[in-house]
Amino acid sequence: MRIGLLTEGGYPYASGEAHGWCDRLVRGLTGHDFALYTLITDPRQEARGLVELPVNARLMGQARLWGDIPTGRRRAASRRARRRFAEHFGDLAAACVALSAGEPAAGAEAAADGQADRFASGLYGLADLARGSVALPALLRSEDAVRALEAVCHGAGAPSAVRGAQVADLLAVAAELEPALRPLSLAWYGDAGLAAVDLCHAASAGTAALPGLLAKRFFGTPLLVTEHGVGLREHYLAHPAAPRTVPVRVLLAAFRRALAAETYARAALITPSGTRARRWQERCGADPARLRTVYPGMTAGPFAAVPDAAADDSATLVWIGAIAPDKDLVGLLHAFADLRRTVPAATLRIIGGLGADPEAAGYRAQCRALAAQLFPDEAADARTAGENPVSFEEIGGPTAPTAADAYASATVVVLSSAVEGFPRSLVEAMFCGRATVSTDTGAVCEVIGGTGLVVPPRNPRALADACRALLGDPERRARLGAAARARAFELFTVEQNIAAFRGIYLELIASAPGAPAGCGAGDGVPRPFARPAESRVPGGPPPTGTARTPSWARAEQADPAGQAGGRSRRTRRGAAGEPAAGQVR
Repeated sequence: MRIGLLTEGGYPYASGEAHGWCDRLVRGLTGHDFALYTLITDPRQEARGLVELPVNARLMGQARLWGDIPTGRRRAASRRARRRFAEHFGDLAAACVALSAGEPAAGAEAAADGQADRFASGLYGLADLARGSVALPALLRSEDAVRALEAVCHGAGAPSAVRGAQVADLLAVAAELEPALRPLSLAWYGDAGLAAVDLCHAASAGTAALPGLLAKRFFGTPLLVTEHGVGLREHYLAHPAAPRTVPVRVLLAAFRRALAAETYARAALITPSGTRARRWQERCGADPARLRTVYPGMTAGPFAAVPDAAADDSATLVWIGAIAPDKDLVGLLHAFADLRRTVPAATLRIIGGLGADPEAAGYRAQCRALAAQLFPDEAADARTAGENPVSFEEIGGPTAPTAADAYASATVVVLSSAVEGFPRSLVEAMFCGRATVSTDTGAVCEVIGGTGLVVPPRNPRALADACRALLGDPERRARLGAAARARAFELFTVEQNIAAFRGIYLELIASAPGAPAGCGAGDGVPRPFARPAESRVPGGPPPTGTARTPSWARAEQADPAGQAGGRSRRTRRGAAGEPAAGQVR
């Protein structure tokens, strides 16, 4: 089948988990064709260039969510179009203002559903307007948009958080909404675009899923949504470069929440990467019956050859990750100081580069200074250079050429994060059969599943006690390591992830085998196999409402007597004289 893969800020440009997952999916499902539609959120993505795509993937569309307003060849809006825009955008803005009041009171579910319907009416009304060749981006930043926002923010019943919005606030909101709604006016919805795909797979909810929502509305195409990190949560936790006023923050959060809820409501299936993402999705209105957890697939090959940990008295703790304040390395260093009081031979290796946090470089310097203060270089005598039991290294160095080498040197792998999503380093440690001590944050407990020790975050004493318990019990370390390796290979490999999506694709396409828009029946009823297989070969599909009859079929129809002895000679040999399936020359 043909899959429309929708991404935002990721594949096939950016690096990171979203990029890696998409690449593994496309390369693993070689039996499907992938049409890539990507939204570019940062100029640096284009500077990196495109990755080399496999033969079953092709970049069909790309659009920038930054920079100047795209103009194209769209005509200026007529007076009637401006009235329609004011109506639809007013519905969308009014729904956002109503939702900005927060959680609905008990018994107010019907009102919340009404606002969700109003948001959807405004959203799809704008999409229909853009499909009619109206320059929607320009209208979204026009005075009409600002006046519509002003009317709902200053109208009766508006919550206090937005009632005091000034003109500058309204302009800022309009400037943010325009790129978020830019996919509504893209030229991706023609016969050669998303109308030709069998399934839309959005790599995140929100803006990336907008093309999938429109494909579902216009063509009846099923929509699958996968979220490794919930976009709404990331919006709440984001730190924009320029501070935002309260009305701007509230209105944008309400828009993101309404868009996420609409995406979850229209998706045929939603695949969160873990329990935390699932809880967020359910809170935003996702139907639990359409949620199916699919863990991110990770490549286990580089770690398969790592030998089991030695059952001796070694005491090497290894931390691997991207250094950032939320990793709480300060707490880890204090825990290690506590541990050294009873295990003086213990060493700690902190292996990793800087994270994306702008404070990461300063935080690493702070941790280095703390390590030097807590653990003065130890020397055997006055002539010998001292060594610190804590080392800061990076993958690729002489002592840790690869991640597998780093894990191989560990007696216990430690994760000390105060905030964590899906703990990739823990899964890699589990592939290597290493016992782990982790803080209870993010998806840690879900990943560990009883194969490691878990302590409260920001609790150095508990972290030290757990490490001390494992360092003093080699047999327990061996048991936990073996159980961790078995769990990781069962749940977190690339193979299981690809197998899960292979089954999901078949399940969804079986539920909606033919879109009403493409079947040509005229009654709006889906037809199985509405798009013939030959529509995928060069030359394109047959004209709408017609069907090409193969020459051998025409021959049989013209000469039914040729079937008296079974199949005709032409049928048995095939159109080119080749033997039919199951026959030999």
